[in-house]
Amino acid sequence: MKRPFRNYLYGIALVFSGAMLFFSCADNYKRVGEEALPLVFPQGVAGNFTFTYTETKNQMANEAVDTTRVISVLSGPAMKDYENLEFPYRTFPEGIVVDIYDENNNKNTITADYCIRYSSTGLIDLQGNVILETHDGKKLETPQLYYDQTNEWAFTENKFKYTNPEEGTIMDGEGMDFNKDFSYLYAHKTFGLMTIKEKIND
Repeated sequence: MKRPFRNYLYGIALVFSGAMLFFSCADNYKRVGEEALPLVFPQGVAGNFTFTYTETKNQMANEAVDTTRVISVLSGPAMKDYENLEFPYRTFPEGIVVDIYDENNNKNTITADYCIRYSSTGLIDLQGNVILETHDGKKLETPQLYYDQTNEWAFTENKFKYTNPEEGTIMDGEGMDFNKDFSYLYAHKTFGLMTIKEKIND
């Protein structure tokens, strides 16, 4: 009679130990202090916004009057402002339209489904169905495009399609750098079918 009772106690202890082991595996750890991810909220939200960026030829002093030139205009349905953070930025979660003007006031337009602009660097990251159209009909399509406002330079490492109606060409490739008016363009890699318009001599 002693051995079965001992086996019974052994079984209870085994079940209890297994239950303790099972419940101890649950993740009840609460992150505190520096381990906790900080909650980030925008300091401002705008709807149906328009930002206009201008420049002057000469440096202006207090109360000085001079003519300014519009260099770019950002517009869209929604904007979230995180300028109060250590690395300030703004997001445009519902898409954006960027109009860029050259020295002759010609307008080139970029549209995208999503955008984030880093204020301290002047870098704009455009994502999703990015389309750039120039005043003379050139068109670039890519899933992501960066625009450096300071250097007026755009680049992508993604696949792209570039249409040039002036030359009658369509080019597919991957990776591209160019300035804001497409007077300089460097494609990192081209592939597939490239249509080139032939000149007919009379």
